[in-house]
Amino acid sequence: MAESENIFLKAKHRTFSGLTEDAEHKWTGPFFFIQAADPQLGLMKAWRDGDCDGGGEEWAEEVELTKQAVEAVNQLRPRPRFMVLCGDLVHAMPGTPFREGQEKDLKAALKGTDPSIPLVFVSGNHDLGNTPTPSTVEQYCREWGDDYFSFWVGGVLCLVLNSQLFFDASACPELREAQEAWLEAQLSRASSSSSTEPKPKHVLIFQHIPLYLKSPDEEDDYFNLRRTVRQNLLDRFKKAGVKAVFSGHYHRNAGGCHGGLDMVVSSAIGCQLGEDTHGVRVVVVTADNIIHRYYSLEQLRARGLDEDLKKLLQA
Repeated sequence: MAESENIFLKAKHRTFSGLTEDAEHKWTGPFFFIQAADPQLGLMKAWRDGDCDGGGEEWAEEVELTKQAVEAVNQLRPRPRFMVLCGDLVHAMPGTPFREGQEKDLKAALKGTDPSIPLVFVSGNHDLGNTPTPSTVEQYCREWGDDYFSFWVGGVLCLVLNSQLFFDASACPELREAQEAWLEAQLSRASSSSSTEPKPKHVLIFQHIPLYLKSPDEEDDYFNLRRTVRQNLLDRFKKAGVKAVFSGHYHRNAGGCHGGLDMVVSSAIGCQLGEDTHGVRVVVVTADNIIHRYYSLEQLRARGLDEDLKKLLQA
C-alpha cells in the first residue's frame, strides 16, 4: 500500500491493497491490530481552561502524542495488520474555528505511519457534530472516508459504524435508515449458512460511542447509547455472532463482557479524563478468542508486545 493510500478508506466495502478479496476471507492464523481512540486535537488545553465548547486553539500536545503513537506502532514486530482510530479525530466541531488546521495537522502526524499498516477511521461526535446533518456527514466523508463500511482481514469481518446516527439522527433520519439497512444486510450475511457466502472466523464492530460503560443495564449517559437503542443493537450483534465491539469516547478504559459479547472501551491517545495514561490497545485475534490489552505509549515504545501475546501469534 502506498503511503498516501493508507490514510483514506472511502468505500462501503474495503479490501487490503496487494491481497485479493478471496484471500482476506480466509483464516490463515493469528494476527493482531491496534485500536486507538480520541486523538481529539485541541481538547487538552480546552479541558484545562474549562472551555470545551469554545476552546481548542492549541493542539501541539495532541500532535506530539499522535506522533508518539505512530512511532510506537511502527516499531512493532511483527507488524499489526491495521490500526483503527475510533473517533473524535479532532476537537473542533464542523464549521467552527480551528477545524481545518486540526485536521491538516492530524493527517500530517499520521502520514508517518508505516505504509504497510493501513489506517481505519471511525467517526465521532466531534467529527460529525452531536446532531449530525447531511452536510456534516458529507464533510467528514470528504476528509476521512465513509462514515460506515466493512472490510475483511485474515478471515475476520470488520464493520465500522457511525454511532452518532444511533445517538441523535433527528437532523438526518434518512442517513440513519440507510445505515440500518446496510447493517442489517451485513449482519444477516455474517450469520448466514449459505455456501455461497464466506463464513467469518469472527465478526468485530468499531464505533465511537460505547453501547455501555460497565453493564448493559446501566442508566443512559452522555458516554453511552440509550438503553432502548443499546439493547436492540446488543440483540442483533449477538444473533449475528459478533465477538467484540470496540469504542472510545469515554477517555478512560472501561467495558465488560456479557452474553459472550465483549464491549471494549479504550482510553485516548489525547486528553485523559480519568487515571489512565495516553495509550492504545493491542488486539490479538486467534482462532477462538479476541485478546486485548491497553498499553501506555511509553510502554509500547519501550518494550513492544508482551511475551504472552507474542506466543499467541505463533500458535
